[in-house]
Amino acid sequence: MGRLIADRGMGLVYGGGDVGLMGALADAALDGGGEVVGVIPEALADLELGHAGVTDLRVVDTMHTRKAHIIDISDAFVALPGGLGTLEELAEVWTLAQLGYHAKPCAILNVDGYYDPLVAFLDHAVDHRFIGAEHRTMLIVETDPGVLLERIEHYEAPTAVKWVDRR
Repeated sequence: MGRLIADRGMGLVYGGGDVGLMGALADAALDGGGEVVGVIPEALADLELGHAGVTDLRVVDTMHTRKAHIIDISDAFVALPGGLGTLEELAEVWTLAQLGYHAKPCAILNVDGYYDPLVAFLDHAVDHRFIGAEHRTMLIVETDPGVLLERIEHYEAPTAVKWVDRR
């Protein structure tokens, strides 16, 4: 995914760490010649978890500031396999899109069926009318990173949502 992002001339904005899947993603984008912006809270930077090799490492005061900054400077959002933080961040950016705070694509890269149970739950929530069908279609779900990036590049925000600058 990181290499494809770089190959397409896209930049990567992420949480700024140098460990785990996100660290590997950043390394792949950097190895491909891509620009990588990391945004990390000071408490994590103090633990020396920040990626020293990124193009631009921004240290902010809190996790809330980190998320707000990432949302502000990003053009799209992609969830890779992860835990509670990933789910929380995906839910937030998708909800903000649903409410019209932004018109940026939100997506899941469903590696090896990792997100199949979540996708089934979301479809179940649509069936029970807790999520509108028009809002469910706002979330891109793909298993192939190239196809996912292609869909992001050609994303058109649905007309069902009233986009309003609410800052």
